[in-house]
Parts: sequence; C-alpha cells; structure tokens
Amino acid sequence: MAVHSEMPIVVGIDGSSTSRDALRWAARRAALHRCPLELVHAIGAPVTFGPEVSVVGLDNQGLRADGEALLAAAEQTARESAADLDIVTTVADLGPATVLIDRSPDARMIVVGTRGLGTVGRLLLGSVSTSLARHARCPVAVIPDAADPARDLSRLPVVVGVDGSPRGQEAVDIAFEEAARGGVGVLAVTTWSEFFRYTSREDMQEQARVVQAESLAGRCERYPEVPVTHSVAEDRPASRLLAEAENAQLIVVGSHGRGGFAGMTLGSVGQAVLHGTRIPLIIARARD
Repeated sequence: MAVHSEMPIVVGIDGSSTSRDALRWAARRAALHRCPLELVHAIGAPVTFGPEVSVVGLDNQGLRADGEALLAAAEQTARESAADLDIVTTVADLGPATVLIDRSPDARMIVVGTRGLGTVGRLLLGSVSTSLARHARCPVAVIPDAADPARDLSRLPVVVGVDGSPRGQEAVDIAFEEAARGGVGVLAVTTWSEFFRYTSREDMQEQARVVQAESLAGRCERYPEVPVTHSVAEDRPASRLLAEAENAQLIVVGSHGRGGFAGMTLGSVGQAVLHGTRIPLIIARARD
C-alpha cells in the first residue's frame, strides 16, 4: 500500500472473541509493516434504520471507564502477539461504524471482526464491516472466527481477485505488499463466464489470461522475492476465491469491479466472500 509509514493500523475493539482474533491479526500486521497500532472502542450504540444514528448511553462515565479497562486488556493482548509495538488507545462516544469510517482517511488499514458484542445486547459486526467496505477511505480487513486456531496459516499464500478494474489493481498492490511482508507467495485468481457472451470459450479463456497478465504487469519486477501462481478459469468469482482460500492465509478483493468481464463488484463477489470466508479478507478501498 502506497501510504505513509506512520499511518496506523486501526482495529475495532469490543471484547468479543472475534474482536480478539482481529486484534491479534492486526498486531502481527502492524509489526510486519512497522507501523503504529490504534485500538478503538466505541461506546455509542448504533441504531440500524436509515442513516446510522449513534446514541451514547445515559451512564457515559461508566461506559467510558469500562471501555478504558477493555482497551488496557486489549493492549496487553496485542503486546503478547507482537513485541515492541507503538500502541495508541481511543474510547469514542459515537457508534462503531461512524467512528471507524471517520478514522479511515488517516489509517493504513481498518481491522474488524465479523461479529461483535455491542454495548446493548448482541451486535452483528457484519453490519459494521459492510458499512466499512462501502464507505471507508482506506483498505478494510475483516477477520472471521478462527476455524482452527491451532492451524498455522503464516506460510500459506495470499489470494487476490484480479479483474483489471481500478479497485482490482489496488487489491493486487495490497496482495503483493502483504505477501512480501510475510515472505509468502501470491495466488492470482481471474474468472470468466459465457453467460450472455457470444465468444468461444477458448477466446474468453485467452482474454482472461491477458487481463490477468496486464493487471500483474510490473509487480513481479517490483517484488522479485514473491512467487506468483496463476488461476484463470470459467467459474463464479466468489466460488473460485473461496475454494482457493482453503489453502491460503488471506484473500484480497477490490471494493468495486468491472461488473462485466469478471463481475467482481462489492455487492456480489465482495459480499459473498465476506460472508463465506474462513480466513482474513482485505477489501481494497480508495482514499479519495
């Protein structure tokens, strides 16, 4: 990611198990990127109708004290996951989606879990991650429940969806940098479909190969230490990405795709991968 080295990785903290998984992942990533880590706890309760309205509870002082205690424990967990981190903690009065979206222009990456435990009952953090995927102004990492906490994914490759779109190009950049930082390879995935197309399968396969080659151009020279594996096939993008992710540590996709050739749009592929992945997912988001 072509961002200033001092931009922090920002992680949403709410005390849930997936929040702790997200915290540990974010701490290790901050160590790899040698950047600060910011832990954010939002005490506002989101109301999920129309535009988000964040309501701070009546016992604001008590909620803030609880949040500070939660962040103190989270900071200790982060330091156990990665040593020598520069950590900042923030308790914010608004709802989680609002706080994290507002923080995103100055963040290297926003990291959240798939589900969280809100300040009033059970909060599905999927709504927060979906809001971030659509509105954040930096890459968004969504960390699912660890399917097998004992399994070491650190030596597995990074899977990236490649479709030639501007957001897809950003996804490729993120994937190569994450792979280089982690000392692993990249698996580039491009799919195509004959649905409503009047071209032979051979031609569509060749077109897809060309799109992928053009999208990857220059990255191998920039990251000569990163081995690249190519997957080009007739398939549904989300299905192929999730299948390849069975032997990967991370998936990277663009927030908006071309919608035609490879069809990798947030509304279809990104959402499907977001709900189906069992490994961390990064959604590329533009800063403008």
